[in-house]
Amino acid sequence: MLTLLAFGMVIVFMTLIMTKRLSPLVALILVPIVFGLLAGFSLELGEMMLTGIRNLAPTGVMLMFAILYFAIMMDAGLFEPFVKRIVVLVHGDPLKVIVGTAALALVVSLDGDGSTTYMITTAAMLPLYRRMGMRLLNLACVVMLAGGVMNILPWGGPTARAVSALGLEMNDVFVPMIPAMVAGAVWVLFVAYRLGLRERARLATEPTPADGLPPVLEEELANPSFHEDEEHRRPDRLVINALLTAVLLVGLVSAVLPLPALFMLGFAIAMMLNYPSIDEQKSLLSRHAGNVLAVVGLIFAAGVFTGILSGTEMVDAMANSVVGAVPTALGPYLAVVTAVLSAPFTFFVSNDAFYFGILPILAAAGDAYGITAAEMARASLIGQPVHLLSPLVPSTYLLVGLVGVDFDDHQRYTMKWALMSVCVLLAVALLTAVVPLVGSVVP
Repeated sequence: MLTLLAFGMVIVFMTLIMTKRLSPLVALILVPIVFGLLAGFSLELGEMMLTGIRNLAPTGVMLMFAILYFAIMMDAGLFEPFVKRIVVLVHGDPLKVIVGTAALALVVSLDGDGSTTYMITTAAMLPLYRRMGMRLLNLACVVMLAGGVMNILPWGGPTARAVSALGLEMNDVFVPMIPAMVAGAVWVLFVAYRLGLRERARLATEPTPADGLPPVLEEELANPSFHEDEEHRRPDRLVINALLTAVLLVGLVSAVLPLPALFMLGFAIAMMLNYPSIDEQKSLLSRHAGNVLAVVGLIFAAGVFTGILSGTEMVDAMANSVVGAVPTALGPYLAVVTAVLSAPFTFFVSNDAFYFGILPILAAAGDAYGITAAEMARASLIGQPVHLLSPLVPSTYLLVGLVGVDFDDHQRYTMKWALMSVCVLLAVALLTAVVPLVGSVVP
């Protein structure tokens, strides 16, 4: 009975959020409570919920201050000189334009917000594509490939969900994935290079527009619409902001402090350096409160879901049934299986459904074969380049709308490159042993 209720809870949860009957935030709270009551755990549910919330509190704190830190850097204009420099360097050469687009998207994606990346990158590069008569699908393609790799950042979403769903430490999941992310970023630049060669050859054989190719005005392209908010720019603090961000990233990799403490400290210093007055600080918090609440609220709601799932032992019941269904010959390879399945799973269902509904089952099953929860969490991140092409991802509609291409054309054009990105991430993860090829236990 417990197994049936467990699978029923996952199915109901996934159905409700996929059909948009409930938001993930509401479903993560209400669905496990209802099924916990049906399982007869009415008196124990409160303590289970608090246990889950306590376990996820460090992740929620880290995400809140990470989002605010990068919001400060964006508002202060840390990336603005990089944008201008990219526009100058790529002037006139289709190959440089596309590679520059990929490089810009990779850098801007450090803030972990896909919508921001799409807006900044298209604002900077779209006029150049149009003026040179370049294919806009190339712009959408490389920007999304960059986002698919950088989406693995702790504050990007999927990693936080995986950590939350399995009750792990962020350092144990994210830091080992850095080599795979670096390889993925290099791959994105290589794809941009290949697309740039094609575009250069195409434009060389096609007639130029009737009015020719007018000279590109640096001022026009280097100051797109996202620069209109000059009030919050702090160009005089560019160097110190860059140094602070570099120190923060080094601290993140070297784990000198727990991530929540690291980002809290970085946020406080960045706030005092850039917006020292109380009114300025209140204004910044008000501007970005919506983004913070959307992410952090989801994390704490996930604490209710995972707390009840674990406290009622539903996850154990599901794991036992999954282990029984996995062929013995395939079980030791469950980490690789999870990595491969993460692409179609996160394409056809939302990240919330996959990480909170499916990953805990796979992780518990992998434990029977000596595969740790952290290894399963890393494997689950491999499919993110394909996930962003899903029609369930709202920010993708923003990208195609900004660029001016059809969604289905973008999917067809980008899908093969996204699948290759998944292969690159998986290959490097296997080579660096952060995702094991074979589990250490063969039942």
